[in-house]
Amino acid sequence: MMRIAAYHRYGAPEVVGVEECERPEPGPGEVRVRVHAASVGAADAAGRSGSPWFARLAFGLRRPRNAVLGSDFAGVVDAVGAGVTRFAVGDRVFGATGADGGAHAEAVVVREDGAVVPLPDGVSVEAAVAICDGAMTALPFLRDGGRVGAGSRVLVNGASGAVGAAAVQLAVRLGAEVTAVCGPAHVELVAGLGATRVIDYTHEDPIRHGAPGAPFDVVFDAVGKSTFRRARAVLAPGGRYLTTVPSWAIMAQQLTSRIGRRRAVIMFTGLRSVEAKRPDLEELAALAASGAFAPVIERVVPLDAIAEAHRLVDTGHKAGTVVVTPVPEYQEA
Repeated sequence: MMRIAAYHRYGAPEVVGVEECERPEPGPGEVRVRVHAASVGAADAAGRSGSPWFARLAFGLRRPRNAVLGSDFAGVVDAVGAGVTRFAVGDRVFGATGADGGAHAEAVVVREDGAVVPLPDGVSVEAAVAICDGAMTALPFLRDGGRVGAGSRVLVNGASGAVGAAAVQLAVRLGAEVTAVCGPAHVELVAGLGATRVIDYTHEDPIRHGAPGAPFDVVFDAVGKSTFRRARAVLAPGGRYLTTVPSWAIMAQQLTSRIGRRRAVIMFTGLRSVEAKRPDLEELAALAASGAFAPVIERVVPLDAIAEAHRLVDTGHKAGTVVVTPVPEYQEA
């Protein structure tokens, strides 16, 4: 048997509770991972609440399709199925299950050829799931959606969240000059991530004509609080507005803005192929191991506090990633 954090209807954080179920066995080409850490992020909160509207397209129209949330995991392989060659029992690994979820549990079964890679020595399981939660979204947005490179001027809105904090660091690493936007409680944290300037949005509107650092080659709204229409005032000719939050407006603007000088871009990074995800996981893990990238963690909580983890995410004011530890690393399964 094993413990899982499960929910059977949409609602407030309290709809998620700890239950027991049979421990899954890996089939051919699969590995079972003892989950030492998993992230609780915005996608999990949306899946739990069934809101906004597009969440139910992924999680189930009337009720949850899968009882266990969580796509980002890190832990140790404790069983392998027939034919497995990439991993062995005892290997430290991390990765993402994608839309299948299931990581908010003491064990999860994944395909060995899925989005799972070795976890380097020196990178904690908590840092690993924070990489999945934030950097695995930020990197393709900046690199592929924004084409950020040396000399790019980048505005990151929501710079203290999991995606935003990763975006600041990765944009700097790509050679950009970064203007970061956050609330007053996180100005010092964000300044330490390498931003050229930090704007407290309670004192100054960063998306206005003549804003510090403007015009920007890229405006990356990591929290979905602005719009392409407003951002055009600070975008350079040929600039790109990136947002992580889908809406009917941004879908239409992504199509129609192609004919203009500035573009709106929405990406669904979690739906990328495993072949695209694995190299990014490996690259980001190597950066973390070398100290060149530092995932930001808001809080680490046990599985029994899963509702509290969801409440933290619901506030919209967390710094970095909320991590849940189904099986603490020092504890045997």
